[in-house]
Amino acid sequence: MTLLIIAYLGGALTILSPCILPILPFVFARAGQPFARSTLPMLIGMAATFALVATLAAVGGSWAIHANEYGRLAALLLLAVFGVSLLSPRVAATITQPVVDFGNRLLSASGKPGSAPTAASSLILGIATGLLWAPCAGPILGLVLTGAALQGANLQTTLLLAAYAAGAATSLAVALVVGGKVFAGMKRSLGVSERIRQALGTAVLAGVAVIALGLDTGLLARLSYASTASFEQAVLDRLHADQATGAPSEVASNGTMVATADIARPFRSNLPVEGPAPSLAGAVEWLNSPPLTNEQLRGKVVLVDFWTYSCINCIRTVPYVRAWAEKYKDQGLVVIGVHAPEFAFEKKIDNVRKAVGDFQIGYPVAIDNDYRIWRAFENSYWPAHYLIDARGQVRYHQFGEGNYRQTEQAIQDLLREAGGEMAASSTVTPDAKGAEAGPDVKNIRSAETYLGYSRATNFASRETLRADAPREYSVEEPNLNEWGLSGTWTVGAEQATLDQADGGIAYRFSARDLHLVLGPGASGKPVRFRVTIDGKAPGADHGADTDQDGYGTVTATRLYQLVRQSGEVEARNFDIRFLDPGVEAYAFTFG
Repeated sequence: MTLLIIAYLGGALTILSPCILPILPFVFARAGQPFARSTLPMLIGMAATFALVATLAAVGGSWAIHANEYGRLAALLLLAVFGVSLLSPRVAATITQPVVDFGNRLLSASGKPGSAPTAASSLILGIATGLLWAPCAGPILGLVLTGAALQGANLQTTLLLAAYAAGAATSLAVALVVGGKVFAGMKRSLGVSERIRQALGTAVLAGVAVIALGLDTGLLARLSYASTASFEQAVLDRLHADQATGAPSEVASNGTMVATADIARPFRSNLPVEGPAPSLAGAVEWLNSPPLTNEQLRGKVVLVDFWTYSCINCIRTVPYVRAWAEKYKDQGLVVIGVHAPEFAFEKKIDNVRKAVGDFQIGYPVAIDNDYRIWRAFENSYWPAHYLIDARGQVRYHQFGEGNYRQTEQAIQDLLREAGGEMAASSTVTPDAKGAEAGPDVKNIRSAETYLGYSRATNFASRETLRADAPREYSVEEPNLNEWGLSGTWTVGAEQATLDQADGGIAYRFSARDLHLVLGPGASGKPVRFRVTIDGKAPGADHGADTDQDGYGTVTATRLYQLVRQSGEVEARNFDIRFLDPGVEAYAFTFG
């Protein structure tokens, strides 16, 4: 009951948060309509949809995330039509009559603007709003979502998320009742009902634009956290202080709830059992350890980390995996890195061995060149983490970088369950540098781009790509997120190889960091290069693998950080000129 109260109050506090602003126009567009047929169904639809989507996102894996993406696109389209219908049904009908007819039917029972809405139409708008609502993850929502991920799909998970959404719906309902009276008074005294309707339509379209551009989870999220975090933490502290019965609880420094162990009985984690741990057999070689088997690892908590050494997402995860291996090695955690190659050069064991040394990885690494361990886990991602408990059961997984606190909390839970003396502690904060540093997500406007013809996109040279044959290429200034070659190159399925010195690659990008996977080619001879940004030496914007004048050398096949913008992030023209032949270029990534 206490957790439900916390969740409800956390939702109610969202009315104070700038993060709620994008969905306010959708709600206030129902102002002045009958509460039971308009406001209430909409808020119910919003709360129920958020609870369902948040539950699936926390425990359902990647399929739920992809499904939600499609749902958000449909909701954006629906609410955009709703906004256009508010502005001018006549103009909207000229643009697309069938779709707008549907939008107008949502406005009223008869399809005519100004009529009373039906409960069904309001419910549909509420569902669309629930799909788009991304509340800021302050201390209370962070607690709820962490508990959802750790406990899996169950009634308590959904009830907590529903309570949070109900709190938000309650505060929105209060605001709507007040706003409805204000709007009604304006209509009576000023006679501007049509202008109010058009203003609401404009606000709805603005809300759609804010959500579509990601500002609700970017700038507004940062403002919201700053404005509501102290209130939410005060609620947590007060309610926990008032608890008089039951096992005591505490909120750790990472914002997650940790139940104090009951001395009279063994600790049992709420992490769900996902199935028996697949076999670790099939690696072509092991580094830092003899081959390990599931039987040898029984009684230990095992973190299996799928990675590949040129993957930027994996590189940014390495500092955390390395820190966990060191922090918990004496408490029963075994970390195993499973290196599954993406490119052919990553199958070379000497390349992997060098990368393991460069990254200072001391835990065992299984080289899975034949993808036998990958297939046994039915894995599809770099990076991917799987946690195996002391009984040999998979209890947790994380796909992609991020969620580090949640993953470390799961490690602590399973170590305590295995009998370890695991008290709540703060999570690791690695001092990551260079390419290992976390991405500047809010400013990334460029996506991973491959240079081999099998996956090449947005090629901007005047000449078309010629597969597996030398060709002279030329490029002027490309548009945003386009790239081009200059000089004589042979483009293969995975990489582009420079045949003669003084060839280059141009890319117009928008991100803090620019990385490029490069190798010295079959000869192994170092290849010198120079980077320019907007035609000038990078200066303070140089990456970890270049100097201020833009010079660097390709000595091994790996990811090179070539640009890190030190000031305000903006779109820039990147150019790299190779002073020697033979370089192989594979893929751009950004951070």
